[in-house]
Amino acid sequence: MTHTASQVATTSEASGGKSVTLQFGDNLLLPLLLGDHDRHLVRIEQAMGVRLSCRGNRVAITGDTARVDAAQGILQDLWRKLERGESVGRGEVESAIRMAEPETDPRLPLSDMPAIRTRRGAVGPRSPGQVGYMEALTSSEMVFGVGPAGTGKTYLAVAQAVAMLQAGKVDRIVLSRPAVEAGERLGFLPGDLKEKVDPYLRPLYDALHDMMPADQVIRRMTNGEIEVAPLAFMRGRTLAHCFAILDEAQNTTAMQMKMFLTRMGEGTRMVITGDLTQVDLPSGVTSGLRDALDTVEGVQGIRVVRFDNRDVVRHPLVARIVDAYDQRALAVGDKRREAGRGQEQRHGTGQ
Repeated sequence: MTHTASQVATTSEASGGKSVTLQFGDNLLLPLLLGDHDRHLVRIEQAMGVRLSCRGNRVAITGDTARVDAAQGILQDLWRKLERGESVGRGEVESAIRMAEPETDPRLPLSDMPAIRTRRGAVGPRSPGQVGYMEALTSSEMVFGVGPAGTGKTYLAVAQAVAMLQAGKVDRIVLSRPAVEAGERLGFLPGDLKEKVDPYLRPLYDALHDMMPADQVIRRMTNGEIEVAPLAFMRGRTLAHCFAILDEAQNTTAMQMKMFLTRMGEGTRMVITGDLTQVDLPSGVTSGLRDALDTVEGVQGIRVVRFDNRDVVRHPLVARIVDAYDQRALAVGDKRREAGRGQEQRHGTGQ
């Protein structure tokens, strides 16, 4: 038996305000909705700019009409998750808040958003950008996912790859990264080739282990159904009937990117992910990701999904950190433009 939240009172207030009271019928689930010391309510209150108060099994929402409606939708969507036996923690609350932002497509409530289904469970979107990304992963043969760290670009791509492998829609998964990061080079690392490249590929291993049991990952890697390799290993190959992911693509050169994209064979899906604000290539070398976007965006069959700070699904502080760096970059750019105009004016006056 389900205990759906019901609206029991609605009163309009002056200046476009509104008050709604929701009643919840399961007193065992209600504490999970509210959070320890009502922290979930407090977070929703802060994010949505409304006033929330709980008495017994009723939660009252008061504030601007549009914000009250959004907060009501958040609480009802989270309640439906609890009814389905899913957990509701800080991450789920933050996701619901992001989904309630004005930019979100209003056609889909949170509970109806697309999900990638693996044998470890369903992986659903946690931001508006992830909704479009997951739709692209389902419908397009080649997808570029571009945006800041923490937006789920790689994680969701691996989830889709695992789901398609387990459903028999592809024969294998190929995961690759360029072995260039933060100015370090492979030669400086100890050990044989595998030991040298494994640290660069670790995030891909981590995502795989989130999607399937460890023994299955090992077995599938042993029999070749899953391959994790540096980008250099892709040269000269044709990737057929597989799901290929190129991660950290901003650190490829233009030639490397072209090489990877042209490996695509029959029955293959490709996903290319990267963050153009974190290029670790030597100065003066054009990022292969930027070059590819300039070249192939708009080509039929290729989808480009761009994430922004609102799609960061890690700790909320990560989104603010990303935003702070973006703001500083804009300020530096403004100063350079002002300096350039100053120089032009001085030259124009003969100074």
